[in-house]
Amino acid sequence: MGSAVAPTTHGGRFESWGHSAVIAATAGMVRREHPPHALLLVGPRGVGKTTLALDLAAGLLCLHESPEARPCRACPACRKVAAGNHPDLHRVEPEGVGEQIRLGQVQQLNSELALTAMEGRFRIAIVSAAQRMNLDAQNALLKTLEEPGPATCLMLCADEAAPLLPTVLSRSARLRLAPLPIEDLTAHLVEAGLADPGPARALAIAANGRPGLAIRLSRQPETVLARAAIGRALLALVNADRRERLAAAADMLADAAEVDAAMRGLESPPSGRLQAVERRRATSLIIDVWRDLGRDLAVAARAGGRGVRDLDQLDELLDLGPRMDAAALDGFLDRLDGYQLAIESYANPELVLDTLLLAWPRPARDPVGPSP
Repeated sequence: MGSAVAPTTHGGRFESWGHSAVIAATAGMVRREHPPHALLLVGPRGVGKTTLALDLAAGLLCLHESPEARPCRACPACRKVAAGNHPDLHRVEPEGVGEQIRLGQVQQLNSELALTAMEGRFRIAIVSAAQRMNLDAQNALLKTLEEPGPATCLMLCADEAAPLLPTVLSRSARLRLAPLPIEDLTAHLVEAGLADPGPARALAIAANGRPGLAIRLSRQPETVLARAAIGRALLALVNADRRERLAAAADMLADAAEVDAAMRGLESPPSGRLQAVERRRATSLIIDVWRDLGRDLAVAARAGGRGVRDLDQLDELLDLGPRMDAAALDGFLDRLDGYQLAIESYANPELVLDTLLLAWPRPARDPVGPSP
């Protein structure tokens, strides 16, 4: 999640920000030297799941004589974890055009975890984007979950738990990471020297409280503006008719693909030649922006300007909010969550985007709610 290291009350040094209850639970696992054999970390993309998993791995593998001081960040084991070359730490991530975790990857992982630790007290594995394991991979993982080797800790980092098999879920302890309050994340960004207070708040809002995403955005400040432009385009479509909404889809998808590529430090995809994975990522990003916008619009519909995060669009939100049906907005926000999951399950991105554009609630001609 970045290089900023925050001291924690348990005596070690975790790189995770916020999430005090979850960090305390993780620190207890380090202190007792007794983690669960399988741990599921669940939370939205960019919230800090993999960072916390690496904190736990560093703590369990740290060579400091006092468990209270682990991870010390100075011993050879901690340095190897940071460099990504500790022989007892194994990483699995989605691969290929479809960005899946496939059977062969899990079979290899099972073989590695069956061996005795080479340098540390544990064999540790971190599976990033675990929700993208296909069914064959998940079924293969059950072998390790049901018969874990000695001193084994398997960490699954998943944006959503729903795509995982019930048998995988039932064999894993679970910790949920939620987005941080905007003010807390703003303070963390300022303290880490990543931004001044004003820009830090803008980053925290754009990231919707997710520390990892905020850090990535801080390295690509132009993407904050481009992301905001997508929000403005969505807000402008509230009053658009069916034809105008559908006509906006292609340009919006292309713009979102450029933002996503910039956030990942990749070259922008050629115009008109988006691959399936690029379209899926772009649609997911649009849904993220849409969710933030819909939340602000719902707040404006109920409480005027109090609680609105995006102050740059405050006038437009205050104008539209009283004319929006609050229940319809709530239903649309629920729908966004469902379609976000559908995108992860390989739903057609263009079809999802078109469906949401047509479902985007329209304002009434006259105010229907409280005036700001």
